Amino acid sequence: MTENSPKGDADSRFRHAAASLSVWVLTNGMAGFETQGLGIAEALGAAPVMKRVTPGKPWRWLAPWGPAEPNGEIAPPWPDLLIASGRQSIPYARMIRRKSGGKTFTAILQDPRIAPSNFDFVWAPAHDRLEGPNVLSTVVSPHRLTRERLAAEAAKFAPGVAHLPRPRVAVLLGGTNSVYRMSEEVAARIGAQLAGLAEHYGAGLMVTPSRRTGEAQARIIRDALKNKPAVMWDGTGDNPYFGFLGLADAVVVTCDSVNMAGEAAFTGKPVYVIELEGGSAKFRRFLDAIYATGAARPFAGQLESWEYEPLNATDEIARAIAARLEKHKAHAEKG
Repeated sequence: MTENSPKGDADSRFRHAAASLSVWVLTNGMAGFETQGLGIAEALGAAPVMKRVTPGKPWRWLAPWGPAEPNGEIAPPWPDLLIASGRQSIPYARMIRRKSGGKTFTAILQDPRIAPSNFDFVWAPAHDRLEGPNVLSTVVSPHRLTRERLAAEAAKFAPGVAHLPRPRVAVLLGGTNSVYRMSEEVAARIGAQLAGLAEHYGAGLMVTPSRRTGEAQARIIRDALKNKPAVMWDGTGDNPYFGFLGLADAVVVTCDSVNMAGEAAFTGKPVYVIELEGGSAKFRRFLDAIYATGAARPFAGQLESWEYEPLNATDEIARAIAARLEKHKAHAEKG
């Protein structure tokens, strides 16, 4: 792409669309919601103000349908752009849109559980099956990962894995959640499959467990890789998650996190998904959809090589907001 190409011009415009605007990112403080909101704001070129709401009873029970609990932090002057995520944020987003006289452009991330027409823009993952003229759906979720951050994190952790042979495989381990279960038996199977990658393909393994993995399960996998060319994060020091993604030739990720799978698919490297016990209709739709993009395949203990266009929902969502925001501003100026 050249600097003067239409695509380059579009990127430049949308990345600076919100640079001169006041922007709030409003959530209940959950890391996943904040990551998505900040990722979109940063892609727009904005320096957002973080707003966190933790409504008490009965307001949190009534969200998203009920009124917003009075909160001194959520007060005028209202922002030009509000990016809100999570059920508890919805009453505040509705209130801000109303009290600003419609001047605040309200962008909602995730299904608001009420009609999308209450807002200016809604993003929802495709597996939620939300529809509307102001709704954008993508297979993967927005995040804060960028090419620059991948490169920086890779450089930071490169010395610690320099001894590993190639191909190097990043292994992102989630674990038990509300719909999936990683039993000790499943952990043993995963450990054996990962060891097989080292034995049969000469792969070097870079493994990052999470809190969901479980101590017993992490120990089982660590023991399986004891005499293999592998580095497994022990939970101390900086998390090498993004560094390993940047350094990997391929990525193996458990299926319990849409965000982890989406971040892996951002790299453009082959992504293998470990399907755990359990599941739900929504997760099944997500897995089938990400397989259909060509970015990912089910993990069967083997390594292949393929190419695909990296999945980047963050920029796609930011462009859509920027385009609608421009029309919104023009309409407001005329009014």
